[in-house]
Amino acid sequence: MLALSGGSKSKPIGQVTRGKTAPNRLRQTDVYLAVAHAAQVRGATGVCVDLGYGAYPVTTVETLHRLRRLNPGLRVVGVEIDRQRVTDAEPYAEPGLEFRFGGFNLPLLPGERVSFIRAFNVLRQYDESAVAEALAALAGPLTEGGLIIEGTCDPPGRLLTFNLFLKQGGALSRTGFVLAPRLSGLSVDFDPREFRAVLPKNFIHHAEPGGAVDCFFAAWHASWQAARALAPDARGVFMQAALRLADGYGYSLDRRPALLRRGFLCLGAHVLASLSGIVLTSGPNRSR
Repeated sequence: MLALSGGSKSKPIGQVTRGKTAPNRLRQTDVYLAVAHAAQVRGATGVCVDLGYGAYPVTTVETLHRLRRLNPGLRVVGVEIDRQRVTDAEPYAEPGLEFRFGGFNLPLLPGERVSFIRAFNVLRQYDESAVAEALAALAGPLTEGGLIIEGTCDPPGRLLTFNLFLKQGGALSRTGFVLAPRLSGLSVDFDPREFRAVLPKNFIHHAEPGGAVDCFFAAWHASWQAARALAPDARGVFMQAALRLADGYGYSLDRRPALLRRGFLCLGAHVLASLSGIVLTSGPNRSR
C-alpha cells in the first residue's frame, strides 16, 4: 500500500526506480499524443508532467521539443523521487522545462494544474492495489479532460505498451490501451507475443494460458501471419493485421490511418475490461 492519505505534502510518495533511460526511448508516447490528441495538446492550459524520468532527463527534454511544435507555450515538468537525479537534471533546464523533487503527490506550485502526465516504467514495480492508489493521487491535479499515459517499454523503446486514462466529470477512467512497436527496423517475422514482456501491471496477472490476454495475442499473431501475404513490409503488415484483428476477431480498435501507419494498436475501453477484468474510476461516483 502507498499510504497516500495523511502524509505530508512535502514528503514524496513512491519508490525510486532503476532509472534506466535512453534517447528516443519514449518517442512513441510523444508521437501518440501529437497525433491522437493533437487538439488537447494545442489547447493545454496545464503543465505536462514526466513522472520518474530516470537517471538523466533525455526523454523529458525530447517531450518538450516535440509537443511544442503543436503548442509553443506548453510547459513540461520532470518529477523524480531521487534528489540526486533532480540535481543532475538541472543543467538540462530551459525556458518551459524544469525539474522537481517529488512523487505521486506531485510537487506543484500553488494554483498549478496538469494537462498530461506520463508515468512510464514506474508503476510496474508496485502491487496492483497500490497502482490504483497512485493513479487516484495523480488524478487530483489533472484538469478536466486531462490525460495520464501509464505504461512500460523495453530498454531501447522498441516495444511500448500503455494505458490511457481520461479525467472527465471529476472522475478518472481508463479509456484505452495502446501497443506500439517501433516500426523502423521491425521485421515481417515479428511475433506480437513479444509484447507480453512489457505489459503494464494490470495485465500481468491476467495473462494465464488460455485466458483473455493469451487469446488476444494468439489472435494478433494469427492476424499478423495472414497479413504477411498482403503487404511487403512491416508497416503494411502491421496495418493489415490490425484490421484483420478487428474484423476477424472482434477486437474494437482505433482505425485511423494516421495511428495505424505509425504503429499504434489502440484498443477501446470495453476490450480492456475483458483483458484485465479491471476498469478504474476514481472521483465522484466511483464504481468498479
